[in-house]
Formats: sequence, structure tokens, C-alpha cells
Amino acid sequence: MRNQLKNISRSRGLENAILLSILLFLFNMIFPLHDTNVLAIINELLVFLSVFFLYHYVHQFLNTKVDSPLTLILNAGILAALIFFIVSIANSILGSADNSRGIGFFNSLFSVLLAFVFIGSIVYIFSTFRELFFLRQKRDLSTFFNTMLVFFALTFFSNILVLFDPSFDYPQSAFYVVTIVLICLNSTRVSWIAFLTKKQKYYLLIISVILSTLFGINFATFINNSIMRQIVYTFSPGLHTLMSLVMIYGTINFGIIFFTTLFHLPTAEAFDRKAEEVSSLMDLTNLITQVFDFKELAETITTITTRVCNSDSAWLVLKSAANIELSSVHNIGYVDADKITNNLLGSGENDYDSIGIIQYDSIISNTNEGGQIFKSIAIAPLKVQKKINGYLFAARHRENNFDRDEKKAVQAFADYAAVALENAKLFEESIEKERLEKELDVARDIQKKILPSTVPTSNRLEISALFVPAFEVGGDYYDFFELSDDLLGFVVADVSGKGISSAFIMAEVKGIFESLSKIITNPKELLIRVNDTLKRSLDKRNFVTAIYGIINKKNGILNFARAGHTPILLCSGERIESIQPPGIGLGLDYNPRFASSLKETEIQLKNNDIIICYSDGITEAKNHKEEDFGYERLDTIVLNNRGKSLDLISNAVMKELSLFSKNHSQHDDITLVIFKWNQNN
Repeated sequence: MRNQLKNISRSRGLENAILLSILLFLFNMIFPLHDTNVLAIINELLVFLSVFFLYHYVHQFLNTKVDSPLTLILNAGILAALIFFIVSIANSILGSADNSRGIGFFNSLFSVLLAFVFIGSIVYIFSTFRELFFLRQKRDLSTFFNTMLVFFALTFFSNILVLFDPSFDYPQSAFYVVTIVLICLNSTRVSWIAFLTKKQKYYLLIISVILSTLFGINFATFINNSIMRQIVYTFSPGLHTLMSLVMIYGTINFGIIFFTTLFHLPTAEAFDRKAEEVSSLMDLTNLITQVFDFKELAETITTITTRVCNSDSAWLVLKSAANIELSSVHNIGYVDADKITNNLLGSGENDYDSIGIIQYDSIISNTNEGGQIFKSIAIAPLKVQKKINGYLFAARHRENNFDRDEKKAVQAFADYAAVALENAKLFEESIEKERLEKELDVARDIQKKILPSTVPTSNRLEISALFVPAFEVGGDYYDFFELSDDLLGFVVADVSGKGISSAFIMAEVKGIFESLSKIITNPKELLIRVNDTLKRSLDKRNFVTAIYGIINKKNGILNFARAGHTPILLCSGERIESIQPPGIGLGLDYNPRFASSLKETEIQLKNNDIIICYSDGITEAKNHKEEDFGYERLDTIVLNNRGKSLDLISNAVMKELSLFSKNHSQHDDITLVIFKWNQNN
């Protein structure tokens, strides 16, 4: 919904910008020279509104399309180069033209179109600066940027004062200077540079030098070039001011970006390494949660350890009560890794409780034997719940030792390997258990899809529903059907028996009710059709009790039919009534006798009337004396809580039920569906 509103807002902004641009174009074609102050003021207003709505659209568009700061900068640079190119060819085209009152129509048209190109370009460039300003900021800096926007607008409109009195130009100069100061302050907000890689920072250095120079040249052109100054200034003095300020903004901004990037270069390599460590840990986390093949995990860990920790080789060993087993190697042979491991760990008595660094050569294979020589080796234990299950090794040929960050990285990868090993072990142990529970998992999934995740909402009709299965799955079922704007159908059913077989029958019952409710609006007729349909699937050992009803959400009329289910309770005022029209359960009789046993009942609900539908899991719940919870207790709870919300009534029922049967296990599924008619809403 929020995305749709944003799309609508962007679309309206674009429509307004296009409409104002058309008006501005026609105005300048009709009045190419703004001879009076009134025409000049109207033109300035049209230019400002066009810029404002186009900026509103472009910055919202960029806000959803930002993928990298370098892409934004490159786009801004392309537009700056386009402005430079246009200025160059415009000089040759209009250099010999007479730009006085007798200017030709085509020159006038070209000048107006040129101004529109400049408007679009500076709006996009300025929107790019805005995105770079807010990119990667941790604090809300909108006040700083919005203040600068205000002074941009003040500088724009201060040109109107000069139209009335050319000597009254000091406000425009003052606003111009303050805007430049704010530009300098806002250009320092470049925290996103720290998050670039070293390669990107080198690339940014080159781009920022080029763009700072390019924007400076464009600024000088608009100030010193008489032809461009005449074209833009004649079209709109405010636009000329905006263009010069945007060019200043680009010159200052990219200059600051250059020096900031230059100062970040010494730390770029460290940042890249940290970023790679974080990325590698995230990849390992995903692998641990998604992959249960420990060999694949071990190979990934040794590969990442070699790359991130600046080691030349890495290998992983598993420890058992009997021996030490080599699991995975990277950039080292199995023979060399096994020999080094045995030399370091020996018979298993030399345990390393925390990461250790070995720096002597006596344990390393001799080069004459074709082995590898390492100057330092890091050993990190694979520890889970204080038990060591193996070790992760990282080795270097170089003289430099592992620093503190690299040791932490090796230990972190070892910790992930330990978790992966434990997960793989637990996974193997759970395979048999999972095989046995597979059928229950299927049943749980079915039951989740059967029962509605939310209840319908209506101004006049409040609804609450809950379901508590006696076992992993249950045979109770309730559902709601939006038949029309005014009609709401509902069903509460109970399949005989419990467990998986009842859950599958319930799934079939759901499909039948959901299909037939779309074509049959009479509750009695619908139950008859449901009974006929179940004839092909229910055996003699199973049956289904159900209540199907339709509530008119406009006038509060309830029509329902009952097929052997528990009675409906109607709480009206201080009186509660049990309504039990005749009807036998679904699947007990497929003869015409079933249809004749059903009776449809109509109830006109009054304000604050409450309808309670429930399964026998409530009334037949037992305590330690094998006594039933009964109907009277349920009636009393409803009456005592009738003024509360339906959810509180449901909670009160479940609370009393839990207290009543706390010393007795739940033997049947519990379903409770409550409706309340609020006529005054």
C-alpha cells in the first residue's frame, strides 16, 4: 500500500512538472521578451514551479533506484559533460545571431529548448547531490539540507527585486553568498566514501578530479560567456542563478570528495579485509543453516580461511575418542597436512583450548622430502559446549606472524566449523526421528492451511476464533466465506476421531464447504450437498458434525442449519439461550432422511447480541474426578463477561477450562467461534 502511494505521488509530480513545462514553453514562445515586470514575474514563477515539481519527481525516482554512489556520480558527470557540449555547439550556432528584439523564430525556439535541457540537467544533478548527502548517514540531517534548499529558493526569487530597482541587488548577493557557504558545509557530508572498496576509491579519485574541473569550467562559462549568459539570463534570471549555484556545488562537492577519498586510501585495505570477513561470515552462516553436508562446509571454511586470513594453506581435522581424522585441506597435500597435524597434536594429549600460534620449523616437513615449509601456523579449536571436537589450521610461508585480527578471524571460522559439525551430527541423529514424524509434519501443514489465519472484519460484526488441538493435529474445523458485501458465511465442524486421519478428512471437508459456499446460499441445502459429496470418501467409522450459517452484516439476520453439532448459544442482554435445531451428522445417513432431519433456523440479532459456536472439546473437558465441564459453566462465563471484547471472552473460557482440567489431559480438540452484533456502529 505504501509503495502504491509513493508511485501515485511520483506520477502526479511528473504530471505537474510536464504541465508546467508546457505552460512555460508556450509563455516564452508567445512572449519571447519579457518587456514588463508582470511578464517577468509570471515567467519566474513558472520556471520555479517547473523546477520544483521536476525535482520532487526526480529525487523520489532516484531514492528508489540508488544501487551505488559511483553510478550516481557517473550519471551526474554525463549530464555535466552534456551541458559543456551543448554550450560549445550553442556558441557556434548562436554566435553570429542577433539576440535583440528582432531575433528569429528558430533562434528563439532553440534558445527556449536549450533552457529546458538545462532545467532537466541541473535538477537531476542537484537530486544526485541530495542522494549522496543522505547516503549512509546515521543521523537525520534533513534540517541542514532543507535550509540550503530554502536559500536556493530565496536566491532564485531575489532576482525579482532587481527587476523593480536594479540598484537593489544586495539581497541577491547576500543570499548567493550564504547559499555558497551552506553548499560548502553540506558538501562535507560524505560518510559513504568510507564504505567503498579500495578499487572503487581509486576510481572515485579519477572521477572526482574530472568532474570538479568540468563543473568549474561550466560555471566559468555561464558567468563569462556572453552568449550563454544572454540566452539563459534572458529566459530566466533565476534559472541563470540556479545553474551557477549548481555548478559551484559540483565544483566544491567533488573537490571535497577527492580529498576525503585521498585521506581514506591508507585505511582502504583494512576496510576491504573487514568487509570480506563480514561477508564470509554471512556466507558461512547461510551455509550452516542451509547445508548439512559437513564435508562441503569444511571445504568452504578452509577456502575462506585461506583467502580472508592471508594464509597460504588451511585444513580442518575432526577429533574423536580414538583418533584424529583429516576432514578438508586447501592449498596443501593430505600427506603434509596429516604429518603436521600429528606432529602438533601427537596422541591427542596436547589440546589447544584457545587459538595458538606455532612459529618454529622443527615440526614441518623437510623440503628434501617434497613437503611444504611453513614459518607460522595458527591452530584454533572447534569447541562446542566446552568440548573440543576438532581443529582448524591456517599456515603461512612468510615470516610475518598472524596479527590479532587475523587470529580472531581464524577463531571465528573455527567456531562456525564447530557449529556446523554439531549440526551435522544432530542432523544425522534426527533423520530417523524425522522419518517417523514426517506424516505428522504433513498433517500440521495441512491443518495450518485449513484454518483461516485471520478473521473477517466488519463495522457491525465483531468476530473471534480459536482452535486448540488435543494432539499434534486435530479434527475440528472452522472457516469464513465472504459471499457478498453484506453476507458472511461461516462453518464450525468436528470430525469424529482424532489424529492424522481426522485431519485429512477435515482437509477434504474444507474443500467441499469452500466450493459449495460459492454456489449455494441456503444453509440447509448446502449441508445436504456436503453430505452427498462425502458419500464417496467417508467410511462407516467416520462422520462429521457441523453448523453452517450466513449472517447479513447489514441487518443482523442469522440463518443457519445444524448437522449433529453442539447447540449454538445466543446471549441477549442478561439471558443466554441454547438453540439446537434438529439435524444428524454428515456421513451418518445418505438417504433422504438426512435432508428431512435438517431444519433451517433464522435469528434476528439485536444490539450487543452474542452468538457462540463451539465444539464438544469444551463442554466434555474433564477434571481429575472425571466430571464434565458442562454447559452451565460455559453459560456462566459468557454471561459474566458479555460486556467485554470477544477476545477477552475467549480468554476467560480458556482460563476457566484450563483451571478445571489442570489435572487431566486434554482428550479432544477445542474450537470456539464467537460473533457479536454491534448495531449502533
